[in-house]
Amino acid sequence: MFCSTIIPTVNRATLGRAVCSVLQQEFSQADFEVIVVNDSGQPLPDADWQHDERVRVIDTNRRERSVARNTGAALARGQYLHFLDDDDLLLPGALAAFWALQGGNEVVWLYGSYQSVDNEGKLVEEFHPGLQGNVFASLVAGEGIPLQASLLQAKTFFAVGAYDVSPLVLGVEDRDLGRRMALAGALAYTPAVVAKIRIGQVGSTTNWATLGEGDRWGREKALRAQTAFRRLQASARSAYWRGRVSRAYYASMVWNLKQRDLFSAASRGLAGALFASTNLLAQEFWQGLRTKVQ
Repeated sequence: MFCSTIIPTVNRATLGRAVCSVLQQEFSQADFEVIVVNDSGQPLPDADWQHDERVRVIDTNRRERSVARNTGAALARGQYLHFLDDDDLLLPGALAAFWALQGGNEVVWLYGSYQSVDNEGKLVEEFHPGLQGNVFASLVAGEGIPLQASLLQAKTFFAVGAYDVSPLVLGVEDRDLGRRMALAGALAYTPAVVAKIRIGQVGSTTNWATLGEGDRWGREKALRAQTAFRRLQASARSAYWRGRVSRAYYASMVWNLKQRDLFSAASRGLAGALFASTNLLAQEFWQGLRTKVQ
């Protein structure tokens, strides 16, 4: 089976639309499935899509979305995992575009361009990131790639620890997982627009007030990884990105000082200095250094 789309839900009215956006893909090269993880605590009302042989519905009974996603992933049969929210859409042609991206032992993450829309479904912006290969530096420095527009290699997903269910990264669990996936392997990108993603706080189950601190915890996890520094060196291929990485290290140094972890603070400061040492005369480095870490 090529891929498994996992949709955690709290029984939003948009769930059926999200499921059908996958089922209606014109894709015949391989099998795919949809696993709906009902975390609402109540039975889902009957709907036609539930009777499609490609759909399974399981219940997790209000265990939160990371647990719901991991549960769906544990039952998935696909070579790749696709995590779609119940208020987002996979666009026509997406699976075919992903299929064409396969290849190379280093590629663990396929993704495409995407649209953001408001609560009325009106287009806000269309993104064509273009990042590919080793993008670990980009993700550590604050960039993000939405998993709704991505397929993750299943074996690598489990190898890096799946979704972190800790409350410390709740709300930024996608970004946390993305850094660990990028640490493990390369990304392949298609310019095809593959997903439509709703943005905004209205109707969201995310606690937006805690996102900043949660993302700092996730970044700390990435920087603590044994291979992080070497991976960052390989992926920060320009003076600009070395400046971005230096800033991330210095931000981590300050954060660790506030946590009274002097050893980690000193280590981050040294790493930031090493990234800066050969780029101090480059204007692009200082531009990157001034770019705020998200």
